[in-house]
Amino acid sequence: MSYSHIKLDPSFKPQGLLKNRHVQTLYSNFFRKQEVPSVEQEIFELDDGDFLECYWHNKEALEKEETSIVVLFHGLEGSYKSPYIEGMMHAFKKEEYAIVLMHFRGCGESVNRLPRAYHSGETEDAKTWLRALHARYQNSPLYCVGFSLGGNMLLKLLSEIDETLPIKAAVSVSAPMQLDVCADQMEKGFSRVYQNHLMKNLKRSLLEKYKTHNMQALIDVDEKEVSKMVSFWKFDDVYTARIHGFKSAQDYYTRSSSKQYLKKIKTPTLILHAFDDPFMTPEILPNKDMLSEDITLEVYANGGHVGFIGGSLFNPSYWLDKRIVDYFKIS
Repeated sequence: MSYSHIKLDPSFKPQGLLKNRHVQTLYSNFFRKQEVPSVEQEIFELDDGDFLECYWHNKEALEKEETSIVVLFHGLEGSYKSPYIEGMMHAFKKEEYAIVLMHFRGCGESVNRLPRAYHSGETEDAKTWLRALHARYQNSPLYCVGFSLGGNMLLKLLSEIDETLPIKAAVSVSAPMQLDVCADQMEKGFSRVYQNHLMKNLKRSLLEKYKTHNMQALIDVDEKEVSKMVSFWKFDDVYTARIHGFKSAQDYYTRSSSKQYLKKIKTPTLILHAFDDPFMTPEILPNKDMLSEDITLEVYANGGHVGFIGGSLFNPSYWLDKRIVDYFKIS
């Protein structure tokens, strides 16, 4: 397939082995050395009886009037312990922002209360949390950053809001903007290694729900069949779609993919993507006609999935952190 319409940004150029997309994707998980940010947990109760675990960093900055708040949304099965989240917390604290990570249901320290969980198109929890923040800190500008699944969710959310929920600017990193293409890609080559790792976590979380809910009655699948699942297509068809009211995995992917909603976004938004992302193909990228005038799309030849590590293997620089901070400074 020809991708000649995609213009690559030359401003990010990793060296040596860091040009490899899998090294970019995996490096931080194994080698990034950084202090663990101090966090303050907030349990945010939802109207349906469930809750969100939100983790603040540098919350004391809010004692100063009009301090900006950066709201982070992690990727699939991510958490406040994810290296890219820790890196962002440190980077924004240096700029005197208050930072808060909203865990999707069940991704914090505790299992969520309901049989349902979260998915790539679920925006209501995030909108509820953002509205609460705006009501609580009316003079604090809100900024948002979403990574991977959280990036797709954020883009969809931005297409749904109006001036009653003011977000000053947003960044989406490595978002799977066309979910069925991504699910297909994850069954190919080395990408299956990533799928296998993520599927173990997803299955573990689902099996936990069998201890407190009659999941077999709800989704018509027993624990043995859950344990045998090996693909996102199967998991999303059996669990994600059924528990969240979709007809099938394809229906879920079609309705939740953010690519189709980009034209509706009115918030200044930066989309960062690597052409070599192993979680998806460049087919997921929108063409210029799909973008609203408030979106800046930057596509780089290298960067892997939520990588974007500059410098060299033994002297890395975390370019992604700087790029996002710099974007918010001018927004």
